[in-house]
Amino acid sequence: MTRISIRRPDDWHLHLRDGDMLKGVIGDSSRHFARAIIMPNLVPPVVTTQDAQAYRQRIMAALPAGDRFEPLMTLYLTEHTDADDVEAGKASGLIHAVKLYPAGATTNSHGGVRDMDKAMPVLERMAKIGLPLCVHGEVTTPEVDIFDREAVFIETVLDPLRKRLPELKITMEHVTTSNGIDYIKSAENNLAGTITTHHLIINRNAILVGGIRPHYYCLPVAKRESHRLALRAAATSGDSRFFLGTDSAPHVDPLKECGCGCAGIYTSINTMSCLAHVFEEDGALDRLEAFSSLNGPAWYGLAPNEDRITLEKQAEPVSFPAKIETGAGPVTVFDPMFPVHWSVV
Repeated sequence: MTRISIRRPDDWHLHLRDGDMLKGVIGDSSRHFARAIIMPNLVPPVVTTQDAQAYRQRIMAALPAGDRFEPLMTLYLTEHTDADDVEAGKASGLIHAVKLYPAGATTNSHGGVRDMDKAMPVLERMAKIGLPLCVHGEVTTPEVDIFDREAVFIETVLDPLRKRLPELKITMEHVTTSNGIDYIKSAENNLAGTITTHHLIINRNAILVGGIRPHYYCLPVAKRESHRLALRAAATSGDSRFFLGTDSAPHVDPLKECGCGCAGIYTSINTMSCLAHVFEEDGALDRLEAFSSLNGPAWYGLAPNEDRITLEKQAEPVSFPAKIETGAGPVTVFDPMFPVHWSVV
């Protein structure tokens, strides 16, 4: 198979940033994706429906002329989030999810939740109105090893929350471990997971072997090879509980290549080409559409896109820029470390 046509995909976890960076990166998403769940961890974060409306307007203003792209807005959960505002945001059609960042878990998460009990009133309201909770599934306690933080989160935070509020619909974002895959598979309902492009391709050796490579550093951090293989098996299985969320997260190079580099990998520009390679390698090209275009809309209660994209396998490797220039500075593009022959045509 050298040519496939699929419904236009969506990205169920995307960082667009703001200002000049937003203007510099949004075209790489709107070129291929019809919709995206937009992360709210700006500075300051998107905590109210009014904040989300203003951010959506900035996104639409930055969209390249002629592109059709729908940003699906989310709110940043705090211990003081107003449940009435959340419900009003959902009722208006603007708010599609609320995002839980454990305080200190990743970029711009210092204002996140430290005490889950304080967030329970809004979580109970979300369960009642059917609004999904997206979770960054890691604990941040210093005594827990960084490679164990997802597994410990499942045991100490996620599982107790689901038992306390079984009717709450939860998206476990950017799953990175076999523990996460197995836990989602064990759930009878109300739990799904997104998987990133880069976690299907890299393990922790990419970050650490032969020198520290900051452009492969992300959070949750890539794990050992057995976990990567579990992610690939889930993504290519056709299981409707797993779907694409790129977690494409641009940072300018000076903030990556420094003594305390930022976490994030920029994949929007070449995700579909990389995914076609992965799915072909695993003998699952016929399931790429489910992972990238069908499972996510079904989970969020939306219709799949009517328009389509075509991917074609070329004899010569596809060339992607090593960096993109944005008004905020240069951003390094994800290098999968193998030649990619699939392109969107």
